[in-house]
Amino acid sequence: MDPRKVAAAARSGKRPVPPQAKVKPATASDWIAGARIRTLPLAIAPVVLGTAAAYFYAPEEGWHWVRALLCLAVAVSLQIGVNYANDYSDGIRGTDQHRVGPARLTGSGAAKPQTVRAVAITFLALGALAGVVVVVLSQQWWLLTVGAAAIAAAWFYTGGKHPYGYYGLGELFVFVFFGLVATAGTMYVQVGTVSLEAWLLAVAAGLFACAVLVANNMRDIEQDRVAGKRTLSVLIGLTWSRVLFTVLILAPFGILVFFALLFVLAKYVFFVLLIALPAAIIACTGKTAPEFLLVLKLASLASLVYALGLGAAIVF
Repeated sequence: MDPRKVAAAARSGKRPVPPQAKVKPATASDWIAGARIRTLPLAIAPVVLGTAAAYFYAPEEGWHWVRALLCLAVAVSLQIGVNYANDYSDGIRGTDQHRVGPARLTGSGAAKPQTVRAVAITFLALGALAGVVVVVLSQQWWLLTVGAAAIAAAWFYTGGKHPYGYYGLGELFVFVFFGLVATAGTMYVQVGTVSLEAWLLAVAAGLFACAVLVANNMRDIEQDRVAGKRTLSVLIGLTWSRVLFTVLILAPFGILVFFALLFVLAKYVFFVLLIALPAAIIACTGKTAPEFLLVLKLASLASLVYALGLGAAIVF
């Protein structure tokens, strides 16, 4: 700080205000980090499971690979879009000023809020465009309403005047849209129906997605409480959040028992417990942000390996 300004402040009896550190503009790697790549398995898993269910239900038709890829484009675009939207909304509210995890684009000042918002809207629009193409190909026009609801859920998770993520409803919406809707919808647009197997797979995908969100919220529980962000973890506390995470990460393996009785190769998916169990142990004992970040990564990886393994078991 300029010595002359310090001396002037001293003479006036005012405390000198230190200058704010300059923040470097966001780089390409910062933008990639802002997309939160570690959460993309939550978008991929339900599409894999839904496509496997479609193939099992109508093997003579095979799968509609174009529609499957479009469903994947919808899911991934919406996942990235909600991540940037969350970055923007939490950033302008000041919530991210209290966070202990990786720095965010808006909250850190590395990117202008309007730029982050534009990127979020772009990805949501790409997801909407892919969804419209799926609707045209499948001729299921009523799905436009479902798509609009999914986009609204993505934006209002932390956006708007009353974001539902600030009222402990994040896990519910994640279960519905990244579990039930994504999995069942993927099967439906390919074969025109949703089987019991698909609904069970949808529940499994939703449980994994909720587990990842709980892991994220456990890491930020104290900071969210200070910021007034009343996530489910803030509402129920850390101890019950640990219990909830353990239930969510292990429950899909209860569903796996059903598939292991139907498909010979499905039993090998139980090896995914080698990822899920360490995640549960760390979640129950962890105290630091890096530990909970590791839990999030392990849960996300478990969801992807589970989906790929079970999907392969169903198809082959």
